[in-house]
Amino acid sequence: MASAVPMKAPICLVENSNGELTVNQQALQMLASITKPVVVVAIVGLYRTGKSYLMNRLAGKNKGFSLGSTVQSHTKGIWMWCVPHPSKADHVLVLLDTEGLGDVEKGDSKNDSWIFALAILLSSTFVYNSMNTINQQALEQMQYVTELTELIKVKSSPNAVGEDSAEFVGFFPDFVWTVRDFTLELELHGHPITSDEYLENALKLSQGKNPKVQEANATRECIRKFFPKRKCFTFDRPTNDKSLLAHLDDVQESQMEPAFKDQADNFCSHIFSSAKSKTLNGGTMVNGNRLGKLLEIYVRTISSGDIPCLENAVSALAQIENSAAVKKAVMHYAEQMALKVDFPTETLQDLLNLHTDCEKEAISIFMKHSFKDDTHEFQGELVQTLESKKDDFIRQNEEESTKYCQAKLQDLSQTLKAAISQSTFSVPGGYQLYRKEREKIMNNYHQVPRKGVKADEVLQRFLQSLAMTEESILQTDQALTEQEKALQAEKVRREVAEQEKKLLEQQQMEMQQNMETQQRSFEENMNQLLKKVEEDKMHILEEQEKILDHKLKEQKQLLEEGFHEKAKEMEREIKDLKTKKAAESDPSSWVAPVLDVAGALLMSKLRGVKKLIGLGLTGLGIVLPFLKKS
Repeated sequence: MASAVPMKAPICLVENSNGELTVNQQALQMLASITKPVVVVAIVGLYRTGKSYLMNRLAGKNKGFSLGSTVQSHTKGIWMWCVPHPSKADHVLVLLDTEGLGDVEKGDSKNDSWIFALAILLSSTFVYNSMNTINQQALEQMQYVTELTELIKVKSSPNAVGEDSAEFVGFFPDFVWTVRDFTLELELHGHPITSDEYLENALKLSQGKNPKVQEANATRECIRKFFPKRKCFTFDRPTNDKSLLAHLDDVQESQMEPAFKDQADNFCSHIFSSAKSKTLNGGTMVNGNRLGKLLEIYVRTISSGDIPCLENAVSALAQIENSAAVKKAVMHYAEQMALKVDFPTETLQDLLNLHTDCEKEAISIFMKHSFKDDTHEFQGELVQTLESKKDDFIRQNEEESTKYCQAKLQDLSQTLKAAISQSTFSVPGGYQLYRKEREKIMNNYHQVPRKGVKADEVLQRFLQSLAMTEESILQTDQALTEQEKALQAEKVRREVAEQEKKLLEQQQMEMQQNMETQQRSFEENMNQLLKKVEEDKMHILEEQEKILDHKLKEQKQLLEEGFHEKAKEMEREIKDLKTKKAAESDPSSWVAPVLDVAGALLMSKLRGVKKLIGLGLTGLGIVLPFLKKS
């Protein structure tokens, strides 16, 4: 795993005690240490149907998840096993084994429903495990799928319960139905069929108004609507020796039926090669840390008696993650600046160049770890914090330069100050001697390397401190005429004026450099934001395309099965999806609004940008160049 020792055995993730669900903090800590993307495979099904055995096979072990050997349900709650992904080195495989559904000892079917719903919410591949065959009884046992729209909300709006299935398809996992102890021939109308074709045939809607038929059709419809990507595996009995069946975790490979071993290998191979990474709506990758936080939010909501809402959960997670992304980016900036800046820098521009490089990396880190920062609150916080950090580095740079220059002038002027205190220059011709000593100090000072940005200012203050002494020496020098003294005094005034002008020009130049740096910061933020928005939009469009494709296939299947009214009802959904997709595909509909809001916010954080580009520009005017790029 990314930053933790691989788990040697499963651990309880969600405890189910007296009908109450609680999250195990030790398991959360384990998830928090996983920084790599996760592939989450959850298995559900009736108790004592061999779910745990399949999960142990996926973990590459015989033992791990408790199999049990009696009619009593063995797994309670949800157990987790995190193992390195066998074929994706940059991923972690998170296996979730759930307690058996329909346990007569529980007596509360609502508890089963929540376990089922949590498995859906957490997984990227959802495995439903059943026995013998996919028949009417098996479909009735899958009743939990028909309750999902009552147990889960996608949107936070009050009328979100019972939402359109298209909303759910965007985040539901892939579906795998595993049929254990399957003894039938895979044959239909005298022709051999695949296990996938067997599942699709079992999911065909039946004609008739009988309540049992309607109930079975409801389950079929929900599976077809919610899980566009479906797969089926049928398994023979592991062994015909009944004594071995009770202790499968101790059974050697050689003692199992060859057909069962091949089927189990095919199942594992499919999961390893085809199970997708867990993502949030819009393509945001989920790592272990995010998965744990989502679980906490879901269980807390369920415990409060409310219905888990995807939109709210993702928003809550985004708040946590975006705040952490800001801290991560700022920390990187501070560390890199501390490594690269050698105080004092020769010029302010040298420091600002380093700032620009480190800021670019920091923005990139923020963009990588943040998501759904729709109001750009956190990006604005990052910009403001980096601007403050930059100011701190500028201030430190100035302080280091001042301290260094003052120390150098202190050393260079010791002879001069000693001569002044000893009245060495209070003689005829003393002023010229003083000027010569003064010029010597200035020449030596100019030769000192790496004085930094405050070199001229410190020198000016030093010369100002000598001004009264110099005037006194000049006026008491009897070797100079009154006219010569007046000329010398004028010369000194010109020197002071030129020095002040030079300092003013330097300050103006540094102010301009700082504003230009803010402009580069603004452009870098906008460019990286535009790239991220485009990537996010691409993921959304891909999801919409999949949903639309699924709806069209489902409509075609309904027509083939003779359900013309249902197919006609679906036409409205398809039309709405096409309209929505067409609108989302037009960059002008989303690039300008996003960058307009972001541009105005970032300008408020970077005060110098307004001064540089002109106060008269509106937010829209700022984003026009970016629109042209897109």
